[in-house]
Amino acid sequence: MRSRLKSVQGNVVINRTRLDNARPRRDADNYLHLEHYAALGDGRTVALSGSDGSLDWWCVPNLDSPPLFDRLLDLQEGGYFAITPVEAFEVERAYRPESNVLETIFTTAGGKARMVESLNSGSAGRLPWCELARRIEGLEGSVHFDIALRLGHRAGTASPYMQNVGGHDVFHVGSVLGLFLRGSGVIIEHLGDNGATASLAIEAGETEFLAIVAGEDEPLVVPSLDEIDARIDGSDEEWRTWAQTVQCDGPYREALIRNALVLKLLLFSPSGAIAAAATTSLPERIGGSKNYDYRFAWVRDAGYTINAFLRVGAQAEAKAALTWLLKQIEKVGPRVCYSIWGGAASDVRTVDLPGYYSAAIWMRSWRQSG
Repeated sequence: MRSRLKSVQGNVVINRTRLDNARPRRDADNYLHLEHYAALGDGRTVALSGSDGSLDWWCVPNLDSPPLFDRLLDLQEGGYFAITPVEAFEVERAYRPESNVLETIFTTAGGKARMVESLNSGSAGRLPWCELARRIEGLEGSVHFDIALRLGHRAGTASPYMQNVGGHDVFHVGSVLGLFLRGSGVIIEHLGDNGATASLAIEAGETEFLAIVAGEDEPLVVPSLDEIDARIDGSDEEWRTWAQTVQCDGPYREALIRNALVLKLLLFSPSGAIAAAATTSLPERIGGSKNYDYRFAWVRDAGYTINAFLRVGAQAEAKAALTWLLKQIEKVGPRVCYSIWGGAASDVRTVDLPGYYSAAIWMRSWRQSG
């Protein structure tokens, strides 16, 4: 969607919601409606997690990288990482207060379990790798989950494969190298080049973990699950520490902080640029033609966001974004938008995919093929 408020904010301001005593419904074409996605972020990239437990969008390692998970746009060949109850379920989901750490509670006939999701940061700020953490906690009874990790083909430009290296499952998708990590309670049923399927039975009082650690053409560390788990709560604390600096009092403080946290996700920390949206190819209306790639720094959107940061006292974010924008104007002249790395926006092509309710989508050229 063109507007960041529609493409990102509209998806992530989610209160606790029940969905008709059944699993969140995908339509006849297997689309999950956009309002059922929530955003996770670490200052470098953003992932979209669906209310049915399927993470359908994640660009690694950067906001404008080719997607690792792209079922949002390619239902047949796109990648995703799903943790979904086997039985029909109700779902409640909400961000932790003043945080971008997401909690989803699944309730089935047999029990209740909570999934906590985070794109983790470290004690010194953004990690030098991407770390997607998913903690499963048994709350009542027993809940059985199906788990699916499917590695996408990036619109036919990548041939994924997985191998065991040093006792760890390592996958390759184009230039992305990743680790699929999980606890002993996760039972692998199939493991192959296109990903993995597994199952998990969680009882009340039990906790299990799954994670993906990934980067681009770089060596990776193998953190322990305990370290990843601790970083979920550390990331939550960092979000809350930042939110507490937001200057707003009165009855709308909670809503204002939630919106500020959304805008914070769009600040691309490696450069200071503000992306217009964390997604590409989501139309303003289903079947419409305005389904461009908005993972660029649009001057209009950046101006609004800088003003919003200033209004709430986020001076560091406003200063970083404004300084970066002025340097781009000086460097390449006035433009409608710029690359989030700096310089003129370029290298855009049409990709023929099923798209999000559309036959063709626009996105940045996928630079690598595998």
